[in-house]
Amino acid sequence: MDVFFLGTGAGMPAKARNVTSIVLKLLEERGSIWLFDCGEATQHQILHTSIKPRRIEKIFITHLHGDHIYGLPGLLSSRSFQGGESEVSLYGPKGIKDYVEVSLSISQTYLKYPLEIIEIDEGIIFEDEEFIVEARLLEHGIPSYGYRIVEKDRPGTLLADKLLEAGIKPGPLYKRIKNGERVVLDDGRVIHPSEFLGPEQKGRIVTILGDTRKCEAAIELANGADLLIHEATFSAGEEHLAYEYYHSTTTQAAEVAKSAGAKKLCLTHISSRYDRKDWLRLVQESEAIFPNTEMANDFKELSVAVEKSN
Repeated sequence: MDVFFLGTGAGMPAKARNVTSIVLKLLEERGSIWLFDCGEATQHQILHTSIKPRRIEKIFITHLHGDHIYGLPGLLSSRSFQGGESEVSLYGPKGIKDYVEVSLSISQTYLKYPLEIIEIDEGIIFEDEEFIVEARLLEHGIPSYGYRIVEKDRPGTLLADKLLEAGIKPGPLYKRIKNGERVVLDDGRVIHPSEFLGPEQKGRIVTILGDTRKCEAAIELANGADLLIHEATFSAGEEHLAYEYYHSTTTQAAEVAKSAGAKKLCLTHISSRYDRKDWLRLVQESEAIFPNTEMANDFKELSVAVEKSN
């Protein structure tokens, strides 16, 4: 599981940062990628990466401000030309369905793949055998959601060498043992899965927030997260501006991470008022409260490591 930042700026494109778009790479887990927001020129950013739009399985929109959605019709359209045939599920606030359908209709765009559009409310918006995605309303000028992506715990690695030593040859039994099934062999021996599996792999938690003031919903979504991605549009000392414009400062993002017990914080949605010489200072403002802080930059990639339980 890796997080890749396609755009990390606020409001409008700038030379150093494009507008918001974040990729959650789940290539090992499910052979696909999930996209969070799709600001203007997101598909242009993708051209500079190894990301393949046809692998996009789900798109999650935090809110309907232009710097988070203006790239969506173009990306959906181009995916058809790039060999995308599998279904895409699009999640977002009320209004996302009209926006996409009108854009595609007026431009007479035909998609060669099924597109499912789900207008969300708070709560669990997706769950399967591998993942749960929860959405909560944050505090912004328009409805803005944060997403909590929870990977379910997985069995440990099958200890094939140990099975061979026990005289159990590869075959269907391996899958049953891997799935945690107690197996009785032809000779009467009972195989307990716990003896032939490595440590259970604890599921990871990634929290990706839309634009927001510091709020309780953000803390709840980030509870115990391995990675919290939080906007930091303003620097420390500009809390009055952050509040007025429904955004957060570097220190407020850090306070959310600390209160939530998150393991790592990554700052994004950085205003273009801060140029490269300011970036280190912004990170240091956050580190003073929450030491394990990084700043996102366009094309930055973060790995979310698996924690093995004992």
